[in-house]
Order: sequence, then C-alpha cells, then structure tokens
Amino acid sequence: MAFMDTQPAPMDDLDGIDPYAAFRIESPREVLSLMRQLMEGATPIHLNAPGGVSFATALWTVDSASQRLAFQAELTNPHLQSLVESDEVTAVSYLDAVKLQFDLQHLMLVRGVKSCALQTELPRRLYRFQRRQAYRVRTLERSSPVALLRHPSLPDMQLSLRVLDVSIGGCALWLPEDTPPLAAGLTLHNVRFELDPDTRFNATLHVHHISSIQPNARGMRLGCELVELDGHAERALQRYIDLTQKRRRLLSVG
Repeated sequence: MAFMDTQPAPMDDLDGIDPYAAFRIESPREVLSLMRQLMEGATPIHLNAPGGVSFATALWTVDSASQRLAFQAELTNPHLQSLVESDEVTAVSYLDAVKLQFDLQHLMLVRGVKSCALQTELPRRLYRFQRRQAYRVRTLERSSPVALLRHPSLPDMQLSLRVLDVSIGGCALWLPEDTPPLAAGLTLHNVRFELDPDTRFNATLHVHHISSIQPNARGMRLGCELVELDGHAERALQRYIDLTQKRRRLLSVG
C-alpha cells in the first residue's frame, strides 16, 4: 500500500470470502467513535467514485440518533454532482498511523440558505489499515533539515519548511503560522530536500494531511507522500534514515 494513499483499496470478494476481514470493524460503538474522531479533528476525507472522481471534504456532523453523517460541500466543485449520482462512493481518511476506508450509501445533497452538505447513512462497517510500511525517523535538528519550494499560490514566495520526520515514502513538514496556508490534496513539484550536507535531492510531494501538533502550537504539520524519487535520491534518503536511526540510538544510550 502506498504511503498515505487516498485511493480506496480494492474490496472484491474471492469466492465470497472477504480478503480484508482481518482489517474490518463492525462494532457500532467503534464505528461511531471513529466517525466522531474524524469530525472533531476536522480530518480531511477523500470521497472517491468510479471514473477518477475524487472530492476532498471533512465531516460536518455525526448524528447517532438518526444514524446519519453530513459532509462539508461546495456547490462550485465540478465533481459534486457525479458523486451524488454514483452508486459506488468510497471514503478514505487517516487517523494517527492508520488508514480508514468505508463505503457511503444513498449519498444526497442537502441545500441550505447559505451552505450545503452531503448527507449519507452512518457506515455499518469500515476497514482500518496500517499506513506506515517504511521505517520513519525523526530528523536531527542540529543538521537543520529543510524542504525548499515555491508556494503554489504565490510563485514569487520561496518557502523553507523544516522537515520533522521522514521515511522512504513520505515526510512531515512544519508550516509556520505566518506562512500562507497549503491545502490537502496539493501536489508540489520540484521540492528541494536538504536533510544534511550529504543528503540533498529533488522530489515531488503530495500533501495528504494537515494537523496541529499541540493545541498551542504556532503552525501546522503537513503529512506528505514522496513521489517520483529517482534511484540516486532514494539511495541517499535510505542512507540518511539508517544513519539517523543509529545516531538516535547512540544519543539515547548516552
């Protein structure tokens, strides 16, 4: 599974056997608890339908009495109508170190005076997958690891974002509060990584998740997937991860 992949995993049964049964959650209490966590954290959720239709949203309300969910919606989004008309809509999101996936039944658009929402039934089951398959290390601050890029909305603005942690498939960046925001779903090209004097390479980043680290933190954490790494960059990154892991072990012993 790709790191922080927002595409749903295939759920085709094999002779009536669910190959993902070990990851399935059907307890109503647990399903409701996970939905509330998504809502309270305003966690980005990607709704997917056949034909490449994808819609980024967040949970607005979770109504346990009526067993209904409501998602934020923008009428100007070109994929909105396709989602409503589709019989196969799958939601994908992330909580901590797991990927959550669930199907949406009878999706409908509800219009208000000043806003609109996508309503659906509370899912009866969902699937929970471990998301990190590559070893992840917290970077060493003394080497000042940064990712250099141009802001996608302000091309004249050069950003230097601290790299908080990194794996062979992804990384977390720190976005200070005085920096114009970046949205989940963005793809950032030609990002220059300078992790230490010996580890420098270019890559493409896909922003999957935006969250705060602490309630009073003055900035946001960007969870990103690393894509289009060439062989040289991948080897350099793997070497950096291995060395950082060893250095942290030595520091802990000391």
